[in-house]
Amino acid sequence: MLGCWRAVSAVRAGSGQWAGCVRGRRRLSMAKSKFEYVRDFEADDTCLPNCWIVVRLDGRNFHRFSEKHEFKKPNDDRALHLMTKCAQTVMQELEDIAIAYGQSDEYSFVFKKSSRWFKRRASKFMTHVVSQFASSYVFYWRDYFKDQQLLYPPGFDGRIVLYPSNQNLKDYLSWRQADCHINNLYNTVFWMLVQRSGLTPVQAQDRLQGTLAGDKNEILFSEFNINYNNEPLMYRKGTVLIWQKINEVTTKKIKLPKEAGEKEVEVTRPRSKVVPLHCDIIGDQFWEEYPEILAEDS
Repeated sequence: MLGCWRAVSAVRAGSGQWAGCVRGRRRLSMAKSKFEYVRDFEADDTCLPNCWIVVRLDGRNFHRFSEKHEFKKPNDDRALHLMTKCAQTVMQELEDIAIAYGQSDEYSFVFKKSSRWFKRRASKFMTHVVSQFASSYVFYWRDYFKDQQLLYPPGFDGRIVLYPSNQNLKDYLSWRQADCHINNLYNTVFWMLVQRSGLTPVQAQDRLQGTLAGDKNEILFSEFNINYNNEPLMYRKGTVLIWQKINEVTTKKIKLPKEAGEKEVEVTRPRSKVVPLHCDIIGDQFWEEYPEILAEDS
């Protein structure tokens, strides 16, 4: 209290110390208020240590969204590239993401085992990733859909899963890539039957009911002269995002000694950048080529 009374004299002398003292006491009294007990209702959602934290987001009701915004079927490059741009933005914002994988209207973000972001609170991981992604989708929309107006904001939901071992994580990403292949093969045949054979969606669905992958490949080849293996890798394999060190060349002006003018020189600086790949991640080759993804936390 003596310090505060001294601050009164300082205020009268023209100083602002008394105001700071009052604010400090006010904060202290609020922190110890009778209402603080409500914090006890907060659930502890801390993620287990030494586990990979995977945040997977999906588009909410994106079937309707894609129809309203006239997405090309079965794949729209604009939409896929926009999703990847949003995912890159998330990774650049949260550098503890070791790898991400996306296909269609979903993306999975893998946080390092050692990550201490947000004190490993699951709700913080999920809400930050989903909100950053959704806002980026709206922000970058015009860059990819130049002639298509955004009719309403897209929605995304998220979930968190923990994987304790490197093999668990590799199996998870393999599962998502296998899902990409299954869905894309089906959609490719389905939309060929609708667009080129004139079948209704119901008729195309009935035609494909009970067919295996080989049957679908045969329909594509025999009826539409399409070899599925020649379809773009982005459609068949999805998109993998990893960190890579690149040499960035910039121009810098320097002042020459004993001269009045300046000279432009090129400066090369190494930096980490989020790079998209379209490749197989189910086999061992990818992980042998990029061992640093798992090595830091293994």
